[in-house]
Amino acid sequence: MRQRVCGSGGYTVRVSRRFPCSSRVSRQVILPATSAPESDEEERVRKVGFLTLLITATLLLTLAFPVVAAGPKAPAVPVPAAAAMPERHPHIAEALEAMRSAKHHLEAAEHDFRGHRAKSIEHLNRAIREAEICMSEP
Repeated sequence: MRQRVCGSGGYTVRVSRRFPCSSRVSRQVILPATSAPESDEEERVRKVGFLTLLITATLLLTLAFPVVAAGPKAPAVPVPAAAAMPERHPHIAEALEAMRSAKHHLEAAEHDFRGHRAKSIEHLNRAIREAEICMSEP
């Protein structure tokens, strides 16, 4: 029978090479080692070391987890120079878009409505020209 002391935990492992049923099976018995008790200073240093390790691990996980949870950032899309400057007259631009859409709907209409559709398109053309003039003003 052999004995050995494993680690600093103070345990003795006894290994028996022969077992009554088979010579190939080994058996381990773990018993507390009979070493001198640790001093208070050694115990305090071990506790401080363990707490330091625990605090360091907690800080690393706290700092690393939000970065992992956020995931990879999407590459930045370059913004064209025209889009970087705000429009000078956003309301007029919106009105121009609406008038062009209305003109398109009137042109796609099936009936003439006794000439009113044609007159509406003519008025929209004039209004679009006037709005374009407004857009060119500072």
